[in-house]
Amino acid sequence: MDRQPPSQPHGGLPMALGAYLIWGVMPLYLRLVHWVPPYELIGWRIICTLPICLLIVALRREHGALLRALANPRVVGALLVSSVLIAVNWTIYVVAIQSGHIFAASLGYYINPLANVLFGTLFLGERLSRRQWLAVGLAALGVSLLAWDARDMLWISLSLAVSFSSYGLVRKLAPVESLPGLTIETLLMLIPAALVTAWFAQGPDGSAMGRDLASSGLLAFSGAMTAIPLLLFAAAARRMDYSALGMVQFLAPTIVFIIGLGVFGEPLRPSQLACFACIWTAIAVFVWDILARRRAASGEQAPA
Repeated sequence: MDRQPPSQPHGGLPMALGAYLIWGVMPLYLRLVHWVPPYELIGWRIICTLPICLLIVALRREHGALLRALANPRVVGALLVSSVLIAVNWTIYVVAIQSGHIFAASLGYYINPLANVLFGTLFLGERLSRRQWLAVGLAALGVSLLAWDARDMLWISLSLAVSFSSYGLVRKLAPVESLPGLTIETLLMLIPAALVTAWFAQGPDGSAMGRDLASSGLLAFSGAMTAIPLLLFAAAARRMDYSALGMVQFLAPTIVFIIGLGVFGEPLRPSQLACFACIWTAIAVFVWDILARRRAASGEQAPA
C-alpha cells in the first residue's frame, strides 16, 4: 500500500478531462446557490460529500481499503494536510465567485498548471523536453497578460493556484487511492463543517438547508459537484505526470471564461484574446510533443 503506482501519462487523461470539465461549469452551479452564504456553502459541500463517498465505498466494496488507510498514520497525516489545502481552496474560490471576482478566480486556475509544472520538476524529478518547455513558456506569457489586468486581485489567483497545486501534489504522493482518500478527507473536515453550519442555523436567517425542497436539493447536489471531480482528479494525479496533468487543466478556466462571456456578460478584452492565443498554441505544442514521442517510441519498438 505504501508504494505509489508508476505514472501512466495516458491512462489518467479521461479522468482528468472529466474533472476539469465539471470544474469548468462550476460557476453555473454557484450562480444557482448564490443565496447561500459562502462559508455555509462550504460546510454543506463537505457534509453532503461524505454520504456519496460512503455509498460508492459500499457499492465498490472498498471497506477494506478504507479501513487500512485509516489505520495508517502516514496516510491520515497526508490526508489531514490535503484536507486543509482543499478547504482553503474551496473557501477562496466560493468567496471570490460570490463576491463577483470571477476573473481573478479563473486566473488562479490559469496559473495553476504552471505551478504544477514547477512542482513536478522541483519535487517529483520530472523532466520536460525542449518542446514542452516552449509550451510552458507560451502559456506563461499568456497568463502574464491576464495577471497584469488582474493585478489588484492577484492574491486571490495566486492563493488558488498554490493551494490546489499543493493539494494535487500531496494526493499524488499519498499512498492511498482516490476513493478512500477523499472519504477520509471529508471525515477529517466533518466536525468543522458541522460547527459552521450549526453556527449559521442559529443566526437570524437560519439554515440554508431545509427552507424548501428545491433549495435543499440544490444545496445537497453540492456533494456530487464536489465528490465526482475530486475522485476523478485524485485518480488522474496518481496516473499521470504532474506536468502533463497541469497542461490539461487549462480546459477548466477556458470554460469559465467562455461562461463569463456568454452567461455573465463579461466583455472580451484584448489581453484575454492574446492569452487564449498563447495558451492554446502552448497546448498544441505540448500535444505535438506527446505525439512525436509516441511515434518515436513505436518506431524503436518496431521489429527490424
